[in-house]
Amino acid sequence: MAENSAVSVRRLTVRRGAHIALHGVDATIPRGSSTVLVGPNGAGKTTFLLSLLGELPHSGQIDILPLNGRAPRISFVPQYANPAARMPLTAAEFLSLDGNRRPLWLGLGRAARRRAARALEQVHAENLLQRPMCGLSGGESRRVLLAAALLRDPDLLFLDEPAAGVDMRGEQEFWQLLDKLRRERGFTQIMVTHNLPLAAHYATHVVALNQTLVAQGAPHTVLTTDTMLRLFGVPIHLYPDQCAHLEQVCATCGAQCGLASGAGTLFSPLPAPPDGPARRP
Repeated sequence: MAENSAVSVRRLTVRRGAHIALHGVDATIPRGSSTVLVGPNGAGKTTFLLSLLGELPHSGQIDILPLNGRAPRISFVPQYANPAARMPLTAAEFLSLDGNRRPLWLGLGRAARRRAARALEQVHAENLLQRPMCGLSGGESRRVLLAAALLRDPDLLFLDEPAAGVDMRGEQEFWQLLDKLRRERGFTQIMVTHNLPLAAHYATHVVALNQTLVAQGAPHTVLTTDTMLRLFGVPIHLYPDQCAHLEQVCATCGAQCGLASGAGTLFSPLPAPPDGPARRP
């Protein structure tokens, strides 16, 4: 078990009735890393995350390793807002649900309001303090949920597709914010995502799952065309050096990789040859 690990997983198996959601997974989460879980739908990514959180019965061994001789503090950002976020509460009131002893119908005290304001300021959402949660956009509500998770000053931050339903620009801004906060505060981040270009850019460690462990390690060594074929059945090129040579151009669709500004793209078509159009699927 590596000394710089935050989480160690050995032979993790999760069954849901007769269905085996995960089988024999061995994985390590480096301390202080931005670890992303990737794989197709039904691969067991959320199952893996919830198992680490102790929310699902499983076999095998999961070790949440101590930090400075104590159990690490853990926070979780769900894919969707919990029911309280759909109530007519302001963001300040929502952030005060955990730890505020004063009944909300008496109004928020100054200390609770300052605490909520500081939490929103960290995620660049201080303008949402008095906004009702039920009226926030997807991106705005995700920032409030992240602020709520950070109130616990976590050592381990778990996120299940936290930017799902957010547009491309909003999702990239969310990843940038997470990267900044992780570097400043030193927590270990474990996140489920389907956005492979952003994972390639921001992650420091990748765990690729498809009901078992397919690969793990640094993004450039895991997010290869071979691994993408094993996971998704299609040749996805994420790094320029994966397709810089002719033999690395996709034989099926005639595509080579290209990175657009910001989030990036998976494919860009080759220029049309002199004697005809580029090949397409």
